[in-house]
Amino acid sequence: MAALEGSLVRAATAIREAKFMLICAGAGMGVDSGLPDFRGPEGFWKAYPPLKERGLTLPETSTPHWFDSDPAFAWGFFGHRMNLYNITSPHEGFSILKRWGEGMPSGCFVFTSNVDGHFQRAGFAEEQVMECHGCLQYLQCCGGTRDCPKRNEIWPSSGVKVEVDDATLNAKEPLPSCPGCDGMARPNVLMFDDYTFEFGRTSTQSSHCDQFLRRGVALKQPFVVVEIGAGLAVPTVRYKSERTVSGKDQGVLIRINPREPDVPASPRHISLPMGGLQALAAIDKLLM
Repeated sequence: MAALEGSLVRAATAIREAKFMLICAGAGMGVDSGLPDFRGPEGFWKAYPPLKERGLTLPETSTPHWFDSDPAFAWGFFGHRMNLYNITSPHEGFSILKRWGEGMPSGCFVFTSNVDGHFQRAGFAEEQVMECHGCLQYLQCCGGTRDCPKRNEIWPSSGVKVEVDDATLNAKEPLPSCPGCDGMARPNVLMFDDYTFEFGRTSTQSSHCDQFLRRGVALKQPFVVVEIGAGLAVPTVRYKSERTVSGKDQGVLIRINPREPDVPASPRHISLPMGGLQALAAIDKLLM
């Protein structure tokens, strides 16, 4: 307990001294909002019992081929997630992070693998967020018609409602369609084995992230990377955190993860084996 308290104090000090902050968030960030993190097949099947009956894992379910072979099933899975994200409110930890960032001279930026759009709903500007796996708040054409005017575009999913049969996880007609060709639409989410994902929005976000980090690092002043709920199964977010502080003595990584909290070997970095909201609230209390 004393060691954890010491780590929390060090984390608070790093945040207090930081001139800018990169927030790196994985699926664990949404757990305190009541969202599932799909940890392993059993965690996935707990969230979606019909898929256990079919013996389908997340990588086998979240693939674009279902939009061709079984669109009702594809939209059942993604429609259920879209509906869940829309009715779930971001937890207080989002507001804590936003307030910390607003208090830093060079601000903050968010890098997340989550597709729920909750950072924007919590008040972060669109230009402050990179969603490396896309977002369920946007749709794209499945590309069935090569001359579709919307083929290389995305559009907001606001107003789109998908009715899902919870017993079968199949969506009911009508399914979301492309306004350009009336063909099938799909979420602008990067799936497994996905070769048709429209990268336009994500590429723009990536450019914003790169520019933010270049400007911040060039100042040669203290900065902090606060990583929440990013696991090893798909380590995109962890790699981003570690690359950002690698070789930069002025950078501190604070890794918040109840199961996989290990940090790169360095006395600067801080491991907090805690839940996201629990850790953020504890640090925030020390900053008051």
